[in-house]
Amino acid sequence: MNKISRFSATPAALELIGQLSEEFGELMFYQAGGCCEGTQPQCFRKGHFYPRTKDVSIGTVLGFHFWIDHDLFEYWKYSHFELDVVEGFGAGGFSLETAKKKTFKINYRLFSQQELDNLEDTLLYHQYMEYEKVKKQGF
Repeated sequence: MNKISRFSATPAALELIGQLSEEFGELMFYQAGGCCEGTQPQCFRKGHFYPRTKDVSIGTVLGFHFWIDHDLFEYWKYSHFELDVVEGFGAGGFSLETAKKKTFKINYRLFSQQELDNLEDTLLYHQYMEYEKVKKQGF
């Protein structure tokens, strides 16, 4: 049986991500647990924002990781995240899609018990960094 993904993206989000990656190169997504950027997903150039060591990647979109704040993950870990895009300006204005007068948003739905029993594994940022370090060394 295939594992159940914690994360997906709508066709509109995929199209915008494709445009952004053509313009900016490798990307990454981050959803904070509050404060200045709120809990809205943010899109950055890879390497222009660094998650904390316990932040969680719940999946990838077009090969780009979607990271969320560890505490936010603990709250939403029973939910599927669907990345979507809408017209308008998001919180803070730091996300790359802001210049296109668009903003990413997340649609949530709770997993069924059957889905919860068969979810894909998550990846902590410090695990990802160890993997990247080994990859650079050619192992």
